[in-house]
Amino acid sequence: MHRLTCLCWSSAAFLCAATALAQPPRGAPLGAGGRNLPDSIKIERDINYAGTNNPKQVLDLLLPKTPKGDKPLPVVVGIHGGAWSGGDRIGEMHNIVPLVASGDYAGVTIEYRLSGEATWPAQIFDCKAAIRWVRANAAKYHLDPERIGVVGGSAGGHLVAMLGASGGVESLEGDVGPNKGLSSRVQCVVDEFGPSDFLTIGDYPSQLKHNAANSPESKLIGGALLDHKEQARAASPITYVAAGDPPFLIIHGDADPVVPFNQSERLQAALKKAGVESILIAVTGAGHGGFRNPEVDHRIRQFFDKHLRGQEVTISAEPIPQTPAKPAHQ
Repeated sequence: MHRLTCLCWSSAAFLCAATALAQPPRGAPLGAGGRNLPDSIKIERDINYAGTNNPKQVLDLLLPKTPKGDKPLPVVVGIHGGAWSGGDRIGEMHNIVPLVASGDYAGVTIEYRLSGEATWPAQIFDCKAAIRWVRANAAKYHLDPERIGVVGGSAGGHLVAMLGASGGVESLEGDVGPNKGLSSRVQCVVDEFGPSDFLTIGDYPSQLKHNAANSPESKLIGGALLDHKEQARAASPITYVAAGDPPFLIIHGDADPVVPFNQSERLQAALKKAGVESILIAVTGAGHGGFRNPEVDHRIRQFFDKHLRGQEVTISAEPIPQTPAKPAHQ
């Protein structure tokens, strides 16, 4: 499942990181706008999960035409990146499509209000409303409401980490959508190079000045991070990590020039301290996404198979080289 993870944070960050992000595509191309899906998948598009007419509060539901077995399908929900200020749900198709095409999973890709429209915590309110929508409609689509995993990269990685760490945190539930009586908890999390601690993200080398008033994080919370420490803390997944959180798989390029690798190290340390099952995998030599080694996708699939399908698998925490080694000549 080769794929391209082009999750730029801002136009400036994109220009700085263009070379690093210009990697070969991973997986079969999905066509313009990710609309050309394999014949094995059926899709319902533009479902509003919030009971509004807001085009940013929508999701796409992907189902296998021939699911394996007759049990309700586990669901993997993809949340896109884009600095909380851009991007759309097509951005996570690369993670969702192969899972659904296998016949073992249903998939959802969601959109949420961006920082230009609404500041934090609107984004997590929307994500939680989308998870509740999945549960509310599980019977209709033959989904398993107790087997929901999430995956996202960059800003999407931040949001899936927040979903995993803030289950049961009332202040982050919000009142979006018609299904407020249902749980927004998820059963496992794949966080690809997402920021986890806004109060320290500016302490390490980066192409972005994260503490500046115009940084993506500052725009998300409505002011410069260090001038609004309480808001910055409240928007950091690391703040909410606690015993009982679902398992995490964290994947991060150790040469990321945008989100420092230390952000994933800090999240991993907090999860371990709380006794939460977690794995941190470094992609050696990789920048902000653009992972070229199919081993990344293999381990993500293993993780979902283990925690959503009950498969007995051992997931290696060994670093993955950015480029696979060439086979030796015979």
